[in-house]
Amino acid sequence: MKKGVIIVACLMLNVVAQAQTGNYSAEIQAVDEYCPAPGQFINTMPPYEAGDNAQTMAQKCTTYLTSDKSEERGLVCLGAYGGYLTFHFDHPVANVSGQRDFTVYGNSIRSSMFSDLVGGSSEPGIVMVSQDLNHNGKPDDTWYELSGSADVDSVASNNASLDWDRRLIYNYRITYTRNGNLKAVPWIDNLKHSGQVERMDAFNHTQEYWPEWVSASTLTFYGTRLPRNAWFMQQGKYKKQWVLFFLRYGYVDNQLNDDYDCGFDISWAVNPQTRQPVTLDYIDFVRVYTAMNQSVGDLGETSTEVAGAKDLHLAASIQAMNNGIVTEVTTPVSKSETLLYQMGNLRIVRCPDGSVRKYAFKR
Repeated sequence: MKKGVIIVACLMLNVVAQAQTGNYSAEIQAVDEYCPAPGQFINTMPPYEAGDNAQTMAQKCTTYLTSDKSEERGLVCLGAYGGYLTFHFDHPVANVSGQRDFTVYGNSIRSSMFSDLVGGSSEPGIVMVSQDLNHNGKPDDTWYELSGSADVDSVASNNASLDWDRRLIYNYRITYTRNGNLKAVPWIDNLKHSGQVERMDAFNHTQEYWPEWVSASTLTFYGTRLPRNAWFMQQGKYKKQWVLFFLRYGYVDNQLNDDYDCGFDISWAVNPQTRQPVTLDYIDFVRVYTAMNQSVGDLGETSTEVAGAKDLHLAASIQAMNNGIVTEVTTPVSKSETLLYQMGNLRIVRCPDGSVRKYAFKR
């Protein structure tokens, strides 16, 4: 009898949860932009095929991160410093006070050789967030950075007593230049440092490292550059390994995949130029970019990988959205109008005369 009661109780909880969240999903809905920097896994994660463009590559990323079929899932590589990925959920993610609001998974692992160290293969990526304030369903509004632990744990960029790669650099800029097919890719930054994304052919990464669908001869990226986290560790003659140490919090592909350790609080948002806190009640878009500019011996460049993302409190996000007042931008939707696009607080419909109208939640 107790077993039956438990089953009924579980069914009731499922009904309540369904009522709270409707048909919305906690998982990513789609990738909007895939703009990687050069790297040893570019054009393979996901794979480039002749004829692909920015849109088809973004769709491949969507499949990699959202497919229900395990054989279609995969890691999306962002390449060297600055390469990024932008995605959205099918609803705005609410900023719930005192909680981490969403998580982004990577493929970081802990070193088994040096298990006493808090590190392994951490390749930290910074997260940025944006609201769709112009209600056009595109990630073209103001972006804010989610401040991580390096902002309080690391030496800031104005401290010249340390080497540049051991400092936290704000307002960093890097430009890569295509150097011909199957060659190392040189770079130069706004601090007058230079280097290159080395070829790793000996490790079977023999494809072109420049994103093949990009016809431009240069790629420039902006953001915050984290200090190096890679150190070569050795004990005795045979125990030796590069260890990329974990940062405490606030970065993708940094800690082991866990909803809390890989979680992000929207309340961490700051203006990336002034570093002043910004109050956001919700966000519509998430962007992840590789935040390390370092080469690690036989491991090559440090490149953030993304494996997926999740709203950590879907019901609260949907409730916050439903608490908004629906306001018509043009005229009320009629049965003769067809829903073309829906994302969070945005609805776009096609009218019988062929015109398109837009509706949005007023928060």
